[in-house]
Amino acid sequence: MARKPILPRVWHFASFGAPGVVIYLCFVMAPILISVGYSLTNHNPFNPPSEFVSLENYKLLFQDDQFLTALRVTTILTVIVVVVPNVLGLGVALLLDRKGWLYNTLRSVFFTPVILSSVVVSIIWTKLLDDRGPINEVLRALGVEHPPGWLSDPDLALYSVASIVCWQMLGFCVVVYLAGLQGIPAELLEAAEIDGAGPVRRFRAVTWPLLAPSLTINTVVLLISAFKTYDHVKVVTNGGPGSGTTATIAFDVLATGLDANHVGYASAMAVVMLVIVATLTTIVLRFLRRREVDL
Repeated sequence: MARKPILPRVWHFASFGAPGVVIYLCFVMAPILISVGYSLTNHNPFNPPSEFVSLENYKLLFQDDQFLTALRVTTILTVIVVVVPNVLGLGVALLLDRKGWLYNTLRSVFFTPVILSSVVVSIIWTKLLDDRGPINEVLRALGVEHPPGWLSDPDLALYSVASIVCWQMLGFCVVVYLAGLQGIPAELLEAAEIDGAGPVRRFRAVTWPLLAPSLTINTVVLLISAFKTYDHVKVVTNGGPGSGTTATIAFDVLATGLDANHVGYASAMAVVMLVIVATLTTIVLRFLRRREVDL
């Protein structure tokens, strides 16, 4: 039997794949390559001409106290945002993994913050956490003479911002874990119960291992979301209080590139952030995917 010509088949697949490839090249790869190019120059749109400086921007970065502080802030924020919504999301999902209109309503309530704009969420929480806001007024009514300065205290501001991000991302984790819980075969849980396993033992031996894909999705999404946090910081604290107390790398990239017009230096920061996120995501994916395979 004669084989069909390969050219029509290649054209067939190319015609379907071309739009996605073109969009990916234009909106993902092109900006990355442009940023890498700018990072090797001292480009400033208001002070031409640009000069090629090779890796000088990258050398300066790791001697820049402001960037190193932003890296530390971003790391702390990322750890909190990855751990807290994962833990709380799993707990809430276990509570809502039941049938009934009430539980369906609660699922919608928990997911609502996810679909809200980060700016809207930040404005709401800025009002709530203000020194004269509702939360501190309640604390004063309860007898606390000097309530915490959630956004004005340098020791608390970063954790307040992290809490806002966690609150917004909690619903996403709940929905993903709920999907995982509802995909667990009831026969496995019934078999474990017949064998005498209690609720805790069933969770450890059956439920938790089978939630490995859900854990992978939540961890990767939270990791990427936390590392590129900008909106919350800009609206809630604008990088303060003080100098860089809550300034993340993403915040510094935009402040350096748009406010100070040092596009070359800001591009180097963005490239470093991209490398860090890509490396961490790859490591986490390999580790968690291996756990899924082992199970």
